[in-house]
Amino acid sequence: MKYGLGLYGGSFNPLHQGHVECIIRSANQCERLIVVISHGTNRNEIDVRKRYRWIYQLTKHIGNVEIMVLEDDAETKADYDCEECWFADAQKVREFAGAPFDVVFCGSDYGKDSFWEKCYPEAQLVIYPRNGISSTQIRENPYRHWDLLPDVVKPHYVKKVLLIGAESTGKSTLTVNLAHYFNTNYLEEVGRELSERSGTDLMMLPEDFTDILLTHKLREREAIQHSRMVLFEDTDCLITRFFLEFLEGKDKERNIALANAIASLNDYDLILFLEPDVKFVQDGGRSEIIAENRDYYSTTIKNLYRKHGFAFVEVRGDYDERFRKAAALTREMLNI
Repeated sequence: MKYGLGLYGGSFNPLHQGHVECIIRSANQCERLIVVISHGTNRNEIDVRKRYRWIYQLTKHIGNVEIMVLEDDAETKADYDCEECWFADAQKVREFAGAPFDVVFCGSDYGKDSFWEKCYPEAQLVIYPRNGISSTQIRENPYRHWDLLPDVVKPHYVKKVLLIGAESTGKSTLTVNLAHYFNTNYLEEVGRELSERSGTDLMMLPEDFTDILLTHKLREREAIQHSRMVLFEDTDCLITRFFLEFLEGKDKERNIALANAIASLNDYDLILFLEPDVKFVQDGGRSEIIAENRDYYSTTIKNLYRKHGFAFVEVRGDYDERFRKAAALTREMLNI
């Protein structure tokens, strides 16, 4: 190794591929590398626990990287821009390291007269050339700089679009079409698969509804990890909650309570409500009761979502009109 103890720091808000390159190169040159995450507790930054995890996931295989969180309560970075703050925090970093630093690494956005050299005069300063990547630009629109984000960071920025409505309004087809159009993945309606354990949804057991509610949430969490900018979801727990009203018995109330609890955890960036103004298609498993009064049950679903505090955009028209409006709303949301 060229150096014994090294230091590389930043806010990593967010972590990007330029940071990744600097961390790898710095770790390659040191016996120990301390990566310091500067966290402004009053600056509305990304949760520091996320930033810590990102760096840990990217460096855990290396073996010589240690991570430190350095907090300050300044409301802006300009408020923190004073030598008194610098020197006090540099001492905290030295205490964490437990030994003098041999080298400090930084990007070329810092010059020779930066606080790095002032705070660690005993260490050699190694400046990496800027590669044109800026956390500020990424924060302004991460979707225009998607490929500059490490895979571990991307789930933080994935938007969720939920498609809801009564039966036979084209939710499933539109969900898949949108996912293909935006070159991402989608979460299909898990209830369709799990409701057929007995060959018919008329013979479903109470635990089938419990499995639907829990499985959908779990699959959502998994799908977000592999989505490209946006995840499209075909229904959610409140649609299951709607169908629970057609059941009887004490297990109904338990599942309703579970659906309500999951709904309190859910959040979406865009909800599209598909109106029942397309032809009802009976695929063998759809409710004739709902088919006979589509407007009434559509309103019931709307009121259920409103009760839980969810706003939605109503989508009408033929299938092409629905696709074009949904795609336009998604592009607007992503600002692309």
